[in-house]
Amino acid sequence: MIRKLLSPIYQFLQDSRAVGIILIICTALSLILANSAWQQAYLACWDTVVHIPVPALHLPHTVLHWINDGLMVPFFFLVGMEIKREVTIGELSSIGQSLLPVFAALGGMICPALIFSLFNGHTPYTNGWGIPMATDIAFSLGILSLLGNRVPLSLKIFLTALAIIDDLGAIITIAIFYTAGLQLGYLLAAAAILILLIILNRTKVRPLWCYFIPGILLWYCIYNSGIHATIAGVLLATCIPLPKISRLIHQLHDPVNFVIMPIFALSNTAIIFPADIWQSLNTSISYGILAGLIIGKPLGICLFSFVATRLRLATLPDGAHWGQMLGIGMIAGIGFTMSIFIATLAYTAADWQITSKIAIIAASLLSGLIGYIFLKRAV
Repeated sequence: MIRKLLSPIYQFLQDSRAVGIILIICTALSLILANSAWQQAYLACWDTVVHIPVPALHLPHTVLHWINDGLMVPFFFLVGMEIKREVTIGELSSIGQSLLPVFAALGGMICPALIFSLFNGHTPYTNGWGIPMATDIAFSLGILSLLGNRVPLSLKIFLTALAIIDDLGAIITIAIFYTAGLQLGYLLAAAAILILLIILNRTKVRPLWCYFIPGILLWYCIYNSGIHATIAGVLLATCIPLPKISRLIHQLHDPVNFVIMPIFALSNTAIIFPADIWQSLNTSISYGILAGLIIGKPLGICLFSFVATRLRLATLPDGAHWGQMLGIGMIAGIGFTMSIFIATLAYTAADWQITSKIAIIAASLLSGLIGYIFLKRAV
């Protein structure tokens, strides 16, 4: 009886569309609760202060901070391992395989950032230029999976590689441009721990606890150094022995995608809609994000891909044509997770964050819908 009841749930979770569907449900639920009679209680749960048994330790102090600075570390750890696997033995392991998605990802980051800057270059909002650079892997691949066999496998691989490189670009952007004042002592301690982890890797130490214990210390030092704490997850991932990575990715896939990301979506989309939401969207922040994701992403991906093919540095994915490449560029405009994350780093003002998140959600929904319809007709 229990097996029969759980079987449909298990089958759903195995579906490639499941992550995207769950994130949509969590986002909708969060927006409803944040604008309902339970508004105060719902918002208060994310702002609850977490009391640390050892006051001398400088750690995140609210539930929301623990989610963004702590719980998201496994997400970045998973992304880091996927990047390492693809670069070493996967789709990005050779120059010929990687050049087209590399060019496409660069265009998909540069053009949205430039478009955002056109709207906000000389305003107080200029620091948000990194928001429309991101592509959400789960959502974009979920939308693409709805088209089934109508889209060539090579195009799905291209989008996956593009999104992975995009994530790497977002991680570098966070580390360099969205970092507070650096604390040299903690930074040096983090560097020493990282060197230790590299030595463990080079000497072929296999037990994972030998990496995870220093990894926790690495997270603490980076958290207090001024660099965003989630970067620790990426650094730790680069030091994990390659033979262990595939198994770890498999083990972390479900907890990250079905627990951590939904919690992130619930906590970071707890947005109280302004009385006039259309007026809220009538700002240069919104224009920059909407234009960056909806227009900048497909423009940059196609433009840079076209240049790469014209220079004979790369070729289109097998069986794909330029109409499909444009559709992929549209779907890549689904920013969501990483865009929302960067928005929380770019702006400290609550109303600017709210405006950004509303624009990200709107742009992601429109990009997904337009891309799906376009690809369905293009194939």
